[in-house]
Amino acid sequence: MSAQIHAFLCLQDNIGVLIHDPNTGACAAIDAQEEGPILAALAKTGWQLTDILVTHRHSDHVQAVEPLKRRTGCRVVAPVKAREAVPHADAYVREGDTVHVGGLQAHVWETPGHCLDHVSYWFAADRALFAGDTLFTLGCGRMFEGTYAEFWASLQRLAALPDEARVYCGHDYTLSNARFALAADPDNEALKARAAEAEKAKAEGRFLVPTTIGQEKATNPFLRAGEPALAKSVQKEGAASVEVFQALREWKNRF
Repeated sequence: MSAQIHAFLCLQDNIGVLIHDPNTGACAAIDAQEEGPILAALAKTGWQLTDILVTHRHSDHVQAVEPLKRRTGCRVVAPVKAREAVPHADAYVREGDTVHVGGLQAHVWETPGHCLDHVSYWFAADRALFAGDTLFTLGCGRMFEGTYAEFWASLQRLAALPDEARVYCGHDYTLSNARFALAADPDNEALKARAAEAEKAKAEGRFLVPTTIGQEKATNPFLRAGEPALAKSVQKEGAASVEVFQALREWKNRF
């Protein structure tokens, strides 16, 4: 692993992330949530911004793209389906494309569910996934467009990554996600420990990003929709996993 990664808070609860290639000096911001905190993170690390990799079009992920591009001259990469929201990108990507940040390489995966234009960036050599608002620590994004089948397929694809893969998500919703997860999966001992860890981290001014695929498969109710305990929690015993996932996500919307 050669990538250096720094995560920090933006706006109220967005997670900003920088990924840096020490061999070339290239550095990408994952999304551009807020100019000030991103510039502060660059100053703290001493890295120079060369790229912005956009995961999806929502304003809390793209509103600082133009000012950062004006300030630094960085290259902007965005999903082709988000072209209207990010009209000045230098490159538009889709499923199967690769993106380079210096010598680091990311595979572009279309991961619809939260919204139809959403992509995730998988840096396979560095075992680092930038999942935007598709997958959160102990949760997943709210579905605004598309179908639950599409969203479930996206989550299943991410869940198939190696257990040690680190997951950097777009928001720190961990405590509220933990409360819901405990309501849906109250007998899960790994979840209870993870929720306690989240409380401790919050008290210490930290957040549980990155998480790992292995941790999420053990504790995240949305990745566990195929488990009988989760089906029972939404009165969907014997139902298809996607139906359980839909019931869980709709319950979380009301929670």
